[in-house]
Amino acid sequence: MTEKIKWGIIGCGNVTEFKSGPAFNKVESSELVAVMRRNAKLAEDYAHRHKVPKWYSDADELINDKDVNAVYVATPPSSHALYAIKAMKAGKPVYVEKPMAASYEQCQEMNAVSKGTGVPLFVAYYRRTLPGFRKVKTLVEDGTIGKPLMVNIMLLRPPNAAEADQDNPAWRVQPEIAGGGVFFDLASHQLDFLDFLFGPIQKVSGTAKNFGGLYKAEDTVVAQMEFENGVLGSGTWSFVTDHASTRDVIEIIGTKGRIEFSTYGHEPILLFKERDFLEFPYINPENIQYNLISNVVKTLRGEETCVSTGETAARTNQVMERIVY
Repeated sequence: MTEKIKWGIIGCGNVTEFKSGPAFNKVESSELVAVMRRNAKLAEDYAHRHKVPKWYSDADELINDKDVNAVYVATPPSSHALYAIKAMKAGKPVYVEKPMAASYEQCQEMNAVSKGTGVPLFVAYYRRTLPGFRKVKTLVEDGTIGKPLMVNIMLLRPPNAAEADQDNPAWRVQPEIAGGGVFFDLASHQLDFLDFLFGPIQKVSGTAKNFGGLYKAEDTVVAQMEFENGVLGSGTWSFVTDHASTRDVIEIIGTKGRIEFSTYGHEPILLFKERDFLEFPYINPENIQYNLISNVVKTLRGEETCVSTGETAARTNQVMERIVY
């Protein structure tokens, strides 16, 4: 790989405004040189606001730009495979948003191209690199709570305005675009992190329902699972509850204590032991994908090994499909 990783973004929408986009210029040996959006005016506006030299309204033009040597795909999941495969066939490493694709089958296609071309593929499951989640991993691995026995996930909240708009539904609740409903968007981060923590999920089953009637996709999901290391897990997700039922907690129970932490609230991590109660602060980088983007850049430069690849991310798509379908 060349000395500097020169990125092009396909799909410079909301996620790239603060979570990821600025980090490409902040990471050492990394530079954002081009962006693409189908709406040319919006692509040009993004480029001007973020001081990006080039902008396109055609993805192929960005992929074939000689100054771009790595591509970040930040479109909705239904087009992840299309653009990632084109970029890899052009010899350019890809960092793709999560979930990896709209289906496990598409994930397999992406990984097959990566393997066949030898071009790396990474996925934006950035919680694997955040200090709070890393602290949870340390507490589990150093035996602070003894042998881990089980993990329970609970993510409940009311629908937001975009999800409740039946005349113009959000893409996240359209299975043909997102792969499923809000579950695919939000639970994917949780399931991927637990894969990172305990190893791949070996057994999983679940039931999915639509209780709210706001859109066609599932809005309530219950699942049970078993991880590679024998830990048993359960999950409850609903995106049509009232505010009083809002929950965002993952609980890990071991033989000598338990850990509680949130996925999206980024509240302090809580450690409960027989005679101890400790809190650990949750500190994020300014741009929340910074740590993972740094990990990707260093991997491309031969300095590190990335913690979130197409191979690891595909497992989460497979698990979600087994739960919902």
